[in-house]
Order: sequence, then structure tokens, then C-alpha cells
Amino acid sequence: MIWTMWLSVLSLSPALPDSITGTIVDTARHGIPGVTVSLAELHRSTATDSMGGFRFAEVGAGHYTVVASRIGYTPGVRPVQVPGAAPLEITLAPTAFDLAAVTVTATRAPVDPLSSPLPAAMLQSASLAREYRVSLAHALESLAGVRALTTGGEIGKPVIRGLSGARVLVLGDGNRLEDYSWSDEDGPSIETRLVDRVEVIRGPASVLYGSDALGGVVNVIPVDVPDARSPRAAPAGQVEVYGASNNHEFGSALHAQGTAGSLGWLAGLVGRHSEALHTPAGELDNTGFTAFSGEGAVGTRGSWGKATLRFTHYGGEFHLLEADTAQNPAPPPPGGGEQGPVRKLSDDRIQFGGTFPAAGLLLEAKGQWQRHWLAEVVEGDSAAGEAGFDLLLNTTSLDLLAHHGAGGRIAGTLGASAYYQTNATRGQEPLVPNASASGAAAYLYEQVSLSQRWRLLTGARVDLRRLSADSNTELALPDERRDYTAWSGDVGLVYRPAERLAFSVNAGRAWRAPTLFELFTNGPHPGEARFEVGDATLRPEAGLNLDASVRWQSARARAEVSAFRNRISHYIYIAPTGTTQDSLPVYRYQQADAVLDGGEASLELAATSALVLSARVDFVRSERQSDHQPLPQTPPLRGKLGAVWRGTSTTGGLDVDLVSRQTRLSPFDIGTAGYALLDLFGSTDHHFGSRPIRIELQVRNALDTRYRDFLSRYKAFALNPGRNIVVRVSTEL
Repeated sequence: MIWTMWLSVLSLSPALPDSITGTIVDTARHGIPGVTVSLAELHRSTATDSMGGFRFAEVGAGHYTVVASRIGYTPGVRPVQVPGAAPLEITLAPTAFDLAAVTVTATRAPVDPLSSPLPAAMLQSASLAREYRVSLAHALESLAGVRALTTGGEIGKPVIRGLSGARVLVLGDGNRLEDYSWSDEDGPSIETRLVDRVEVIRGPASVLYGSDALGGVVNVIPVDVPDARSPRAAPAGQVEVYGASNNHEFGSALHAQGTAGSLGWLAGLVGRHSEALHTPAGELDNTGFTAFSGEGAVGTRGSWGKATLRFTHYGGEFHLLEADTAQNPAPPPPGGGEQGPVRKLSDDRIQFGGTFPAAGLLLEAKGQWQRHWLAEVVEGDSAAGEAGFDLLLNTTSLDLLAHHGAGGRIAGTLGASAYYQTNATRGQEPLVPNASASGAAAYLYEQVSLSQRWRLLTGARVDLRRLSADSNTELALPDERRDYTAWSGDVGLVYRPAERLAFSVNAGRAWRAPTLFELFTNGPHPGEARFEVGDATLRPEAGLNLDASVRWQSARARAEVSAFRNRISHYIYIAPTGTTQDSLPVYRYQQADAVLDGGEASLELAATSALVLSARVDFVRSERQSDHQPLPQTPPLRGKLGAVWRGTSTTGGLDVDLVSRQTRLSPFDIGTAGYALLDLFGSTDHHFGSRPIRIELQVRNALDTRYRDFLSRYKAFALNPGRNIVVRVSTEL
């Protein structure tokens, strides 16, 4: 049905372009200059003039969202319909917080975060820049309800409300990013220095994104290409260098953007290199890495809409501390060269995106081709090393969406998606057979404004998925095929008794198909020091989640409290069998019904106009329903205290992480003690002649605390890293 609608709409004659005008004022109704004003759906932006006025010319017919934002003010969001839009007046109130204006991930369309049916968190560009992390998951740990399953400092997988791996879907600007999520050492292929912001959904979102969104969604949104028609589209660039003391890490990043005729363009390059990590007990051998990433994009805009083409590369070599299966406390001493498992990774993506107003609808198309290569070798005395697995994943995907009614009482999205994927097993250790997968889905998601205070959100989705695995004599597997048909649904209610206060409740059904590895793997995995065996009879997981939250924000404070219960049928996990093969302990995939309960609470308070204090806490309780045993790798209770002082040209602050001992351990877990960590950070802005210079300093684990993170893969045989001093210098080109 959606294909017919797209063809019929595109065949209509376009409406004559119109304009959107308005004024941005403060609470005293004085115009505010220099406010960034955006048309969210078309990715067009401009700045207000000296009187606070703005204008968008040549806007096609449709419903849009106007967003006004400036540091020091609460963002303003207004729906508008073209043609016929009267001049807007948007009032911005002063605030000490850096607030996100809209989220696009929670509903597939721009929405005020207070009106989101699901708890949505955002990490914006300034916070991402402060982290300097090669691992996206490490950077996201600052958000309530989000943790990281780590392999040293260079590899991490996001953990949302106790779920990770194939249950947390990572998106690149709304496109699914495919990887080998079964492995603890294959995290999201994202370079954080090429990211504008990250939006996180804490909870199931299969109704919008299909399988693998059972636990949550991480949407990585890149920097947009400049608008060639905007007066703010002058060429610009930035160069930065940084160094870190703990692992002798250093790196550099280069960003540039500009316009050429009607095209906007941008480019970025990031290189990183490190040696071995150090803990308070000494060096961890074979834990260095080298990574190189880059991107380039071009785009154009007009009254007809917007189109963007983007290429992204992420890759590197990541050395892994070899697991000590006897759990002896001391790894092999350094000095004999880098020896042990090495992960080699390359991820290339070509993405196309476009939005097109037509006949009162906003049509959106997203297409992506992704090539994801992952190999593991064990380096020893020989120059070539011992060959391990070598896997290549090629995925092509397409999403078509039709958004309607953003300015009326009913607004929503009708969507369809399809993908085709091949997996090639090329190494000497065939963990899994060659295979192909394909799928298609259709869904509808609607928002109904029942009144000025009540909003209803509901949606439904149907997914078809097929997995075909080739026969493999080494794995003793015949040709295999699995077909899945699954439905997802969601209903949410948001009540706003006041402009800055919102209550929400949401119930959703989500699902996840077993991965190729969970079904058919049968081989040694040196990086994780185990022999893994799949189960070809595994059934899809099905989750039923109930979520409730209260959100409040004012000029001086903002707070959120959320609670959830997630019941998952046929939960898949891997567990030791007590046997060995190829001198490695054998682990086998199993299933059991499970339930996870928990919640998050956060508070930010502007003590003065320059000082902001913060506190947050999150916890998860999980168990298998059959025997009430906890699920593996459930994160312990965590609290976080922070303070940030912002001066005219200088910023400083501290964070204190308080992590408790996990008292509820699964039979397969190793417990760790609780701990407290102190992080310090600051920055200062100066000028070298006419050139602006920013110097940033961060001291992680400032007290050099000895601790073991419960979610660290190294916790059985190594401490976490000790003190790390990071210095970064950047300047505008």
C-alpha cells in the first residue's frame, strides 16, 4: 500500500513555494539576535537578525516544526503549516542548562522531549567532545540508565537497562548499523569525534525499528551539511590534537565544511593510536590500538526538499588482553612484544537520505550500503600470527516513510523497510557458515492530541524475516533456513498539566530474532577464551515492557524519574557447560523466560547562574523466571554526582561515580567490590593573535583508585585503568 501512495503523491504537481517568518523574543518581549532557528524536517537553519526576526523562503507545502535555540535559553518549538502560516512569535526563557530542543528517535519525527512517550536521553556535541572516547559506549555511560560492557578502554557495547548486544539497536542517522553483536569485542563502528549528538531510547522500540530494538535504541546523528543558501554557510574548519597519559594515547582530528554553488559539503578525519593500558597494579600487556576514521558528505536543499549523500569509514586494530582461564591475578609480564589476540575491523557505509514535501505530506527516504569486516588473529612469535576467524558482512537497506499532520491534532508516520544481507566466513576457524538474510516490514505510528494537556501515541508493525545458512562440513551443518513473522505494538499516554511538567506511561511489545551465531556457531573464540556452541532450535525473543516516567524542567531545575518492567519470553544467553574443547571451556547458548525491573532518577539544579549541580541514580534487577536466578552481566546500582562551573572563557567541573557491589550474581558471574571514582575536567578559551584557541583538560580516575568494573571483560584477571590525564588543544581554521 505504501508503495502505491508514494508513487501517486510523487506524481502530483508540486505546490508553489511559500515562506515562514517570525520573531524570537525573551520574556520581556525584546527580540533576541543570533538565535539559531531551524525547520527540523527539512534540516534548514538560519539566525535571527538584530531585532530577533527570521525568515525561511521557498518552503514547499506541508506541516513543519520550527525550533529556536540559543545557549542560555530554553529552546522553543512550534508547529507550522504551509501555506497559510501567520508570522510566529516564539518566547525563550533564560536557563542555565544546555537543553535539547527536540528528539527525532522516539517517534521518527521531531517532538519536544517532554512529550516523548518513551524515556529519551541525549548526549549533545559539547558533552561528546569532552569525552574524546574511541568507544561510543564509554561516552554514553554518563547518561542515566546506560552502561558499557567493556574490553579495556578501546572497545565497548552499550548496555541499556541491563540489556546489550543484539538487544540494543544502534542507528546511524536512522539507518540500522549491522555488526557482529554476538561478540563482546565488536562494539558500534562509530567515531565519536564525527558525531553531532546521540539520542538514546531507554526501552523497547521494535514498533519503529523492528528486531533488535528489544532493550533500547542508540541513534548517532552526524553533523549536517551546511545549507548553501544560508548566510551562515561560510567555509569553516577545525583542527585538534590530544594526548592521554595512561596508555600514551595520542590523536588528531580535522573537520572542514563549506559550499560550492547549490551544494553544501563537509569532511572529517580522525586518527588515534595508543600503547598498553596501565592499572594501579601495573601494565596490561597487549591492550593498545590504532584506529582511523573519516567521512565525507554532500547535500543540497530547495523548495522541493533536501537530499544528502554521505560516506563513512571506521577501522583499526585492537589488541586484546588474553583471558586467563585459570583466573590467575597476574597476566604475562610485558617486554616480549605484543602477543595475544588482535581484532581487525573495517566498516564502510554509503548512505543516501532525502526529504520531499508533497501534497501535504513529508516523504522521507533512507538508503544504506554497509560493508563490515571483522577478523581475529592470535599474534605470537611468528610474523604472521595464528589465523583465527575472518568474517565479512554486506548489508543493503531501504526505508520509506510518509509523515503527515505535524501541525494538526493527528500526526504520524507510515513506513516500510527492507534489507538484504550476506555473511561470508573466510577464516581458518569457521565459527559460523556462510549465510544470507532478508526482511521486510510495514508499520504505522500515530500521535493524537486529545487536548492541550493529553496526547495519545500508538503504533503497530509487522516484520517478515528469513535466514538461510549454507551447509558446512567443518561445522557438521546441513543447509538451514529459518522464517520469522512477528508483530510489534505500542501505546503511550502523555499528560502535561503544566508547560514544563509531563507524566507519561507506555506499554510496548517488542521482539528479536536469534542471530546466526546464536543458532549455528561452533568453534573457538580466542579473544573471549571460550569454545562457543549454538543451538539451532532457539526461538525468537518476545518482550512486553511497561514504562512510566515524570519529567519536569524550569529555569533553575530539571528532573526525571522513570520506572520500568520488561518481561522477555525465550531470553537467549550463553553459559558454561563445565566441559572443554581445544583447551578452552565450552559455552552453549540457552533460553529461559526472564524479567527485568528497575528505574532511573536524575536532577540538575542551577545553584547560581554559573554553577550547575547534578545527581542521578539507576538500577536494574533481573532474574530467570524458572529458578529466580539473576541474568548474567546485570549492572549493579550506580549513582553519579556532578558540578559544572561556566565562566566567560573558562569552564571547570567534577564527576563522582558511586558504584555498589552486585549482590545478586548469576551462577556464571564473578562478583566485584563497590567503588567510587573522581573525574575532573576543565577548559579555557584564548586567542593567539586573531585565532581562537581552546585548551581542555580531563583527569579520569583522579585518585588512581584500584577497582574492577562488574561489566569489564577483564574483571577476573585485571584491574581497570588507573589515573589518566587527557589534554586536548583545538583551533578554528
